[in-house]
Amino acid sequence: MTFVRLVTCVGGVYSMFLLWAIAQERLSVPFKSLDGDGSDKFKSPLFMGTCQSALSALSAFLYILLRRRSGASLHESLGLEPLPSPPTNGSASTNGHAKHNHPAKPSTRFSKRALLLRYFQCSVFITSAAPFGFAALSYISYPAMVLGKSCKLVPVMIMNVLLYRRRFALHKYVVVAMVTTGITIFMYLGDPKAAAKHAAKQGAIQNATPYASAIGITYLLINLLLDGATNSTQDEIFSRHRVTGQQMMFWINVFCTLITSVLAILPLPYIPVIHPGAPGQTELGGALAFIRSHPDVIVPLAQFAFTGALGQLFIFETLQHFGSLTLVTITLTRKLFTMLLSVVIYGHQLTSGQWLGAAVVFAGISVEAWVKRKDVHAKRVIQEKEKAKIKSL
Repeated sequence: MTFVRLVTCVGGVYSMFLLWAIAQERLSVPFKSLDGDGSDKFKSPLFMGTCQSALSALSAFLYILLRRRSGASLHESLGLEPLPSPPTNGSASTNGHAKHNHPAKPSTRFSKRALLLRYFQCSVFITSAAPFGFAALSYISYPAMVLGKSCKLVPVMIMNVLLYRRRFALHKYVVVAMVTTGITIFMYLGDPKAAAKHAAKQGAIQNATPYASAIGITYLLINLLLDGATNSTQDEIFSRHRVTGQQMMFWINVFCTLITSVLAILPLPYIPVIHPGAPGQTELGGALAFIRSHPDVIVPLAQFAFTGALGQLFIFETLQHFGSLTLVTITLTRKLFTMLLSVVIYGHQLTSGQWLGAAVVFAGISVEAWVKRKDVHAKRVIQEKEKAKIKSL
């Protein structure tokens, strides 16, 4: 049963996020209009975010309902009220000697308001980050984007240090150095002709400027910093509140849907990246008008939202049953296959120097996974020794 579940989780993460990556890259290039007169790009990142977050919230809600504890109320299942604590071993006796009943540590699980504010904070970061990631694809290739997103450890560490004053082990700084070196090699040893071809494919004249890569990298860095703020805030939530991954997934996506929906119906002025459409036009109106005139966008848009929602569920299922080490391994190999798939499907050409840079990046991430495996093994050895001592009493 465990093996079947693992295979299901691995297959789910791979299939959903590989299809999600294909849809995301397709949405970044122009679509032909219905009358065939020209091609236009889909410039509604907030609408894309609304579609995905709404489906993600719905799928998390259904998952919670299917998995909720017998007798638990809806509020308890959604994490708005504490579940009854399981009985402790404090009053049990071992070999005739009663254990002392120590008072439980005070729980920081509720304040409900503080928890919801943290969820809202994550949602603001996510809503702000997504348009920058989408805009970066107009200036850099998707393999470069995937490689950059593989370096999420760097901004996560930076934001943890800046926001929450956390410190990290020495090997993490080595990993950061390797990842940064690999990205630098990848970006500077690329083929200028391939970059120009990518810019022409995007259908935007301004993307062919010498500064295109710099603009794309800047957008990607902003996206990664906001992702790092999101991840560090999620770590803070898990450390201070007793919540499940599915509850976090539900509430963050609910808030994301509310934020993007409000922004989508406001007649915003032209805002680079955030609202690149016509000034004074609502994002919702612009998105629906684009869908009517470019119906080819419907399939990749639906694929983007649906696979993103289901992929999150498989991630949380893997995390719950197999731990973060297995998830890191799956995520690492999935990003590698995503990069290869993009090269095959969309015909990206990488130089030998870029393959070297990618190898350095993935080697750095592999170091992180290897150290984590050693830590997990050491903890298991300690736990087994403690169990042996207890049995010998």
